[in-house]
Amino acid sequence: MAREVARRRTFAIISHPDAGKSTMTEALALHARMISEAGAIHGKAGRRSTVSDWMEMEKARGISVSSTALQFNYRLEGDDVVNVINLVDTPGHADFSEDTYRVLTAVDAAVMLIDAAKGLEPQTLKLFQVCRHRGIPIITIINKWDRPGQTPLELIDEITERIGLTPTPLYFPVGIAGDFRGLLDRRTGEYIRFTRTAGGATIAPEERLSPDAALAKEGDEWTTAVEESELLTAMGQDHDQEMFLAGQTSPMIFASAMLNFGVRQLLSTLVELAPPPEGRTAIDDTVREVTDPFSAVVFKVQAGMDSSHRDRLAYMRIVSGEFERGMVVTHAQTGKPFATKYAQAVFGRDRSTVDTAYPGDVVGLVNAMALAPGDTLFTDVKVQYPPIPSFAPEHFSICRADSAGKYKQFRKAIDQLDSEGVVQVLRNEIRGDAAPVLAAVGPMQFEVVTARMKTEFGVDARFEPLPYTLARRTDETSVDELNRQRGVEVFTRSDGALLALVSDKWRLQYIEKEHADLTLEPLVAAAD
Repeated sequence: MAREVARRRTFAIISHPDAGKSTMTEALALHARMISEAGAIHGKAGRRSTVSDWMEMEKARGISVSSTALQFNYRLEGDDVVNVINLVDTPGHADFSEDTYRVLTAVDAAVMLIDAAKGLEPQTLKLFQVCRHRGIPIITIINKWDRPGQTPLELIDEITERIGLTPTPLYFPVGIAGDFRGLLDRRTGEYIRFTRTAGGATIAPEERLSPDAALAKEGDEWTTAVEESELLTAMGQDHDQEMFLAGQTSPMIFASAMLNFGVRQLLSTLVELAPPPEGRTAIDDTVREVTDPFSAVVFKVQAGMDSSHRDRLAYMRIVSGEFERGMVVTHAQTGKPFATKYAQAVFGRDRSTVDTAYPGDVVGLVNAMALAPGDTLFTDVKVQYPPIPSFAPEHFSICRADSAGKYKQFRKAIDQLDSEGVVQVLRNEIRGDAAPVLAAVGPMQFEVVTARMKTEFGVDARFEPLPYTLARRTDETSVDELNRQRGVEVFTRSDGALLALVSDKWRLQYIEKEHADLTLEPLVAAAD
C-alpha cells in the first residue's frame, strides 16, 4: 500500500478562462501516450475539439463547463518506477467556480496556468486563494510563450507582489515571448532545445545541449537567459522543497501547451516535487491515514454523459485503503450500504472499468443515485469527512416549464440538477413547488440548466430573473421579521438551510443596523 501511494500524484489545473487549460490537459495526455494526436478548441477548421470537453455547449463555446478526470502512467527517464498521475480537469469560467472548488477538495497539488501576455487574471487570483486556504502547493506554468507577452522577470515580480507567492523557476525561457526556442534547465545548466511539429499536434522533439553548445547555437538569447537566471539565484529564488510544500514558493516552468513545449518538464516536476496522497482529518478531528481501511470523498456528481443511458456518475477521491470493484461500502451520511459493482475511470465520454484503486485515485461510480458532493464512503471503522461548502449565489431566477404537460419531467430534472450541484434550488410556501427559484454563482449556470433540461428530459424551461443580488444564512426565529422587510425573501434550500435573499448591499446594511437581533450570516465561499 505504501508503495502504491508513493507513486501517485493527484492534481488539478487552475486558470482564468482562455489561458489554455484544456489545451494543456490534451498536451499532458499526448505526452503520456493516452492519445496519438492533440486537438485544440480554438484550432484550425477541421481540427478536433479537446477530448476532455464532451458537452455540446463546451465544444460550441470552447470552454470547459464540467469537470473530467483522467489517469495515466508516466516514468521518468532512467527511473524504474512507473508513476500514476491523476489529473482532474476543472471548469475555467468564473460562473462555474463552485464546481472548481469541489475539485480542489480532491487534489494534493495544483498547477496554476498563467497567460504570458495577460499575467495574473481575476479567476486565477480567486482560485489561488482557494488553494492557499486549503494548503495546496502550487506549480506555476507561464503558458503561451510562443506568443508575444511580458518579460519573464515582469511576470515573476507580478506574482510575488500581488499574491505573495515567490516563484522559483526550474526552467527559464531562451528567447523572448513570441520567439520560444527552448529552456535553460537551471539545476543542470543545460539547454533544452525544442523543434516545432505541424500544428503542435504531436510531441515536440527536444535535445539537450551543453552551455557552450547553447551559446554557439543561440548567442545573445542564451546569454540573456543565463544572466537573468543568475540574478534570480542571487535573489534566493532557487527551489526549496520545504518552502514549496508550505505554500511559500512555487516552482515555475515556461511553456507552450499549443506547441507541446515544456509539457514533459511539467510532468517530470509533478513526479519529482508534488506531494503523494496523505491522510485526511475527519469531522471528529481524527486522521484517517492512507494505510487505514478504505474511505473516499465524493466531490462531483454528473449525469447525462451518455445519451443512450440515463446514468448518473459520482466521482470519488480515494482517501485511504485499497478499493476493489464490487466491494460493499457504507454511505456515512445515511448509514446504508452501497455496492460498487460499476466502477469506472472516466476521460471525457470515454470510460473503462476499474478493478482496483488506491489513495489519490479518482473513480467514477455509476448509477450512484444516493450520492451527493461532499459525501463520505467507508469500510470498517466509521469515518465522515467535512462537507464541501457551497458558494454564496449571486444570481436568482424563477424556473418554469413551458408546457404544463411536462411537469413530471420538469420536477425530475430539477431534482437531478440540484443533487449534482449544477445549481442551488430554493423553495418557500408562497411560491410553491411548480416554479422553484434557482440560485447560481454565475448566469451561465442557468444556460447549462436550460441545455440539459432540453437534451436529457425533453423539457423547455424559461427563466424569470428575481431582483436579488445577495444571500445570507438565517434561522427560524428571524424568518417572520425578514419576510416583512422590503427587498427580502426567505427560502429553504434543498439541504435544509434557510437563506434570506436581499435586493442589494444597502438594503442589507439597513436591516443589519435596524434589526441587529436578526440572524444574517455570510455563506461560506472559496476565498473566505
